[in-house]
Amino acid sequence: MQTYPRTLFTALLTAAAVAGGGPAVTPARATAPAATIDVSTAAQLKSALTAAAPGDTIRLADGTYTGNFKTTEAATSGSRITLTGSPRAVLSASGGYGLHLDGASYWTVSGVTVRGGQKGIMIDSARGVVLDGVTVHDLGMEGVHFRNSSRDGVVRNSRIYDTGNDGRGMGEGVYVGSTNTLSDRSDNVQILGNTIGPDVGGENIDIKEGTTGTRIVGNTFDGDGLTGAHYDDSWVDVKGNNVLVENNTGRNTTNDGYQTHSQQSGWGCGTVFRNNRSTLTGAGGSTRLAINVTNNSSSCRTTVYGSNTVTGGRGLTNIPVTP
Repeated sequence: MQTYPRTLFTALLTAAAVAGGGPAVTPARATAPAATIDVSTAAQLKSALTAAAPGDTIRLADGTYTGNFKTTEAATSGSRITLTGSPRAVLSASGGYGLHLDGASYWTVSGVTVRGGQKGIMIDSARGVVLDGVTVHDLGMEGVHFRNSSRDGVVRNSRIYDTGNDGRGMGEGVYVGSTNTLSDRSDNVQILGNTIGPDVGGENIDIKEGTTGTRIVGNTFDGDGLTGAHYDDSWVDVKGNNVLVENNTGRNTTNDGYQTHSQQSGWGCGTVFRNNRSTLTGAGGSTRLAINVTNNSSSCRTTVYGSNTVTGGRGLTNIPVTP
């Protein structure tokens, strides 16, 4: 069976109807067959991002795509939209966002590189976005940001480095939620198997108050580049609830490996640390702990298992360890 691009498919249906004496037929966009759109220029990419429909795949040729790229088109959990290319397919911005998924739920972005600009990949009000095997670097501020209640997102198998180049200590590798608000419910974000750092000008990962259920599993952190501005003196800072931090490896920090805080009452609680390996050799901060829990209480528990290990520094943690 031969397949056709969506526009040609529509034209064929219309021509057939007219030839048969019937009215022209314009099929509903949602029922048109999925298309693969091959893209090789920035203009083509912008057009494809605007016109994408559930089930479509936008396939980028190797090359540099200069500009700021945005989509507001949403897919569904059963019929995702995919933007894919090799690491040599480079979205390059000189300001603003490299790639903005604004309300664009159920997109998968795989393989491509995003560099330059203020922020790399921004996910706003979008559910179920998956970033898989992307490279994000050379940014003024953060690399990947799940914001405005972008639930159930995933960033996995990706490389994020060289962020926060504006020098303000606001260049987190992965940022979940928004500061000083509880209305941003970017819940259940999964950060899996990534390499984050070096030269990240903020925490490698920052989990904000108001968010719940983040999973930080199997990542490699390099804190070489922490500035100390805005208290960024650890690889991971947890201020959300019920966060799992497991099977991660970290090295190079100015102070601690992991920290928990309560920026808002009732938040920063329920974090579980398991099987993390921390190297604090060379750290010069005041506490120098693998896991520094600043807010442990009967109403705001943090669990640190004995399977966590540390080399260098002043010790594993400042709370009782669970066997």
